[in-house]
Amino acid sequence: MNDNKVFLYTISTCSHCKSTKKLLNDLDVSYESVEVDLLKGEERQKTIEDIKKINPRCSFPTICIDYQVIVGFHENQIKEALGIE
Repeated sequence: MNDNKVFLYTISTCSHCKSTKKLLNDLDVSYESVEVDLLKGEERQKTIEDIKKINPRCSFPTICIDYQVIVGFHENQIKEALGIE
Protein backbone atom coordinates (compact mmCIF):
# COMPACT_ATOMS: atom_id res chain seq x y z
CA MET A 1 0.00 0.00 0.00
CA ASN A 2 1.35 3.40 -0.89
CA ASP A 3 0.50 6.85 0.38
CA ASN A 4 1.15 8.65 -2.90
CA LYS A 5 -1.67 10.62 -4.49
CA VAL A 6 -1.97 9.26 -8.03
CA PHE A 7 -4.28 10.57 -10.74
CA LEU A 8 -4.42 9.51 -14.39
CA TYR A 9 -5.84 11.27 -17.41
CA THR A 10 -6.42 8.57 -20.01
CA ILE A 11 -8.14 7.68 -23.27
CA SER A 12 -10.28 4.54 -23.19
CA THR A 13 -8.71 2.98 -26.30
CA CYS A 14 -5.06 3.94 -25.60
CA SER A 15 -2.70 0.98 -25.17
CA HIS A 16 -0.20 3.07 -23.17
CA CYS A 17 -3.01 4.16 -20.84
CA LYS A 18 -4.04 0.54 -20.34
CA SER A 19 -0.41 -0.42 -19.65
CA THR A 20 -0.15 2.32 -17.04
CA LYS A 21 -3.30 1.13 -15.26
CA LYS A 22 -2.06 -2.47 -15.38
CA LEU A 23 1.29 -1.48 -13.89
CA LEU A 24 -0.36 0.43 -11.04
CA ASN A 25 -2.75 -2.45 -10.38
CA ASP A 26 0.13 -4.96 -10.42
CA LEU A 27 2.01 -2.75 -7.93
CA ASP A 28 -1.11 -2.50 -5.75
CA VAL A 29 -1.12 1.30 -6.09
CA SER A 30 -4.45 3.02 -5.57
CA TYR A 31 -5.26 5.75 -8.06
CA GLU A 32 -8.05 7.79 -9.53
CA SER A 33 -8.50 8.21 -13.26
CA VAL A 34 -10.69 9.79 -15.86
CA GLU A 35 -11.11 8.62 -19.44
CA VAL A 36 -11.20 11.96 -21.19
CA ASP A 37 -12.68 10.67 -24.45
CA LEU A 38 -15.78 9.47 -22.60
CA LEU A 39 -16.53 12.88 -21.07
CA LYS A 40 -19.06 15.19 -22.68
CA GLY A 41 -19.59 18.91 -23.08
CA GLU A 42 -18.33 21.32 -20.43
CA GLU A 43 -16.89 18.55 -18.27
CA ARG A 44 -14.71 17.38 -21.16
CA GLN A 45 -13.60 20.92 -22.05
CA LYS A 46 -12.70 21.75 -18.43
CA THR A 47 -10.75 18.51 -18.07
CA ILE A 48 -8.78 19.22 -21.25
CA GLU A 49 -8.00 22.73 -19.96
CA ASP A 50 -6.79 21.20 -16.67
CA ILE A 51 -4.54 18.75 -18.54
CA LYS A 52 -3.03 21.53 -20.68
CA LYS A 53 -1.93 23.34 -17.51
CA ILE A 54 0.37 20.43 -16.62
CA ASN A 55 0.91 18.92 -20.09
CA PRO A 56 0.56 21.54 -22.85
CA ARG A 57 0.60 18.86 -25.58
CA CYS A 58 -2.44 17.22 -23.94
CA SER A 59 -1.16 13.73 -24.69
CA PHE A 60 -2.01 10.51 -22.92
CA PRO A 61 -1.57 9.08 -20.45
CA THR A 62 -0.87 12.09 -18.29
CA ILE A 63 0.06 10.78 -14.85
CA CYS A 64 0.18 12.89 -11.70
CA ILE A 65 2.02 11.32 -8.79
CA ASP A 66 1.97 13.72 -5.87
CA TYR A 67 3.42 16.87 -7.52
CA GLN A 68 5.26 15.09 -10.33
CA VAL A 69 3.82 14.80 -13.84
CA ILE A 70 4.80 11.95 -16.15
CA VAL A 71 3.57 11.97 -19.74
CA GLY A 72 3.37 8.58 -21.42
CA PHE A 73 3.99 5.08 -20.17
CA HIS A 74 7.49 5.15 -18.65
CA GLU A 75 7.60 2.28 -16.17
CA ASN A 76 10.89 3.26 -14.53
CA GLN A 77 9.83 6.90 -14.07
CA ILE A 78 6.50 5.82 -12.60
CA LYS A 79 8.15 3.44 -10.15
CA GLU A 80 10.72 6.07 -9.19
CA ALA A 81 8.00 8.67 -8.55
CA LEU A 82 6.20 6.11 -6.36
CA GLY A 83 9.38 5.31 -4.46
CA ILE A 84 9.41 1.73 -5.73
CA GLU A 85 12.70 0.15 -6.74
